[in-house]
Amino acid sequence: MLSTTLSVSGMTCGHCQAKVEKALRGVDGVFGAEVDLPGGTAQVEAGDGVTNAMLIDAVKRAGYRAAVAAETA
Repeated sequence: MLSTTLSVSGMTCGHCQAKVEKALRGVDGVFGAEVDLPGGTAQVEAGDGVTNAMLIDAVKRAGYRAAVAAETA
């Protein structure tokens, strides 16, 4: 299992936070996603087949910007 922290920008409200969480949870292989609106981060737990590019793409498709902040196996 992979634990990734993304830096997410462009979020301004609780609706934004929920939209990013939903987008991340919609990626096949993601077990959980928690977004910290004030901190501008998203913590994602996913299976081995999930790539950072897949997570970043999901956030981008939701209308926000993301980059990898940290990753642990």
